[in-house]
Amino acid sequence: MNLSYWEIKNWYTGVDYTVVGSGLVGLHTALRLRERFPDSKILVLEKGPLPQGASTKNAGFACFGSISEIIEDLNTHTEEEVVNLVHKRWNGLKLLRRRLGDNVLDYKPFGGYELFLEENTDGYEECLRKLPFVNDVLRPLFKSDVFNKEIDRFAFKGVQEYLVFNPFEGQVDTGNMMQALLKQANAHNIHILNSHAVTGWHEQTDHVQVNIGGFAFNTKKLLFATNGFAEELTDKAVRPARAQVLITEPIPNLDIRGTFHMDKGYYYFRNIESRILFGGARNLDFEGETTTEFGETELIQNRLEQLLQEVILPETDFKIAHRWSGIMGMGSHKKPIVEQVSQHVYCGVRLSGMGVAIGSMIGTELADLI
Repeated sequence: MNLSYWEIKNWYTGVDYTVVGSGLVGLHTALRLRERFPDSKILVLEKGPLPQGASTKNAGFACFGSISEIIEDLNTHTEEEVVNLVHKRWNGLKLLRRRLGDNVLDYKPFGGYELFLEENTDGYEECLRKLPFVNDVLRPLFKSDVFNKEIDRFAFKGVQEYLVFNPFEGQVDTGNMMQALLKQANAHNIHILNSHAVTGWHEQTDHVQVNIGGFAFNTKKLLFATNGFAEELTDKAVRPARAQVLITEPIPNLDIRGTFHMDKGYYYFRNIESRILFGGARNLDFEGETTTEFGETELIQNRLEQLLQEVILPETDFKIAHRWSGIMGMGSHKKPIVEQVSQHVYCGVRLSGMGVAIGSMIGTELADLI
């Protein structure tokens, strides 16, 4: 980096807090730091031209887990752990909505649905059988039933008779959300530097030296909010997980409204006005999708198109307008990692595909570690 005296003086000198990652967690961390330390100098470093990972690339689901996801979690976590996860996601959504406002988020409370393919009889019957139990587990938090059976009114094809409906889910506009957070950060005198890839860090007695290419600067505290990229700079066990997505051209007379889940959350789709956004299928190739490389594969994109044609939009002509991918952070446990790494270094990572729901909470918790 060929920096001038002015650049070094104004941007890289006297830094109190440096947040690595300008996604949902990183920006909420910085905003919470500003609330707690009004006179501090806060720097946010982002390796991409826009927030990398999944914050600007997600599907915009304001959700906390479909019934099949929650049942799967109950098989691998304790009941208390699952309730705590749902509680954190629900509170995180409320915090996000309070911070930005539903108008800015373009929040639409259409509710969420889970559909089951005809061949998934076992999974379908298990969800219907355990639906009362899951509602009982979640009733103290929501004060009513979360999941209910509904007849499919969307004319899906090749699916079981009933959908499972959740009235507490909604949609948000991911682009609006991130632009609003960036504006808030700028308004609160938080310096955001894009195209700044941190290559290493070295802790000293009273500060941390942060390396960016051929340049280094000092910060009193260093906070990582890099989620799927966490293993590159911390020792935390976070596996990257690529999520592939596509979106259609506008479809005349589209009568699908809401957020939709299939197969324990491995498939998900929603309407965006008269388009369908559809993503997932990484369970077709877990090894190949455990990567920090952005991109799409024929295997997954073909499966998404097949389900669109045969199940979601049967007898409907559609064209694919665009495809993309994002990088999530996964692990053996769905509890996020919010920890102090060393004397002056902290991290908030492993959001397990629930960044929209818990990003605000994890950012707040990360800042409150200091």
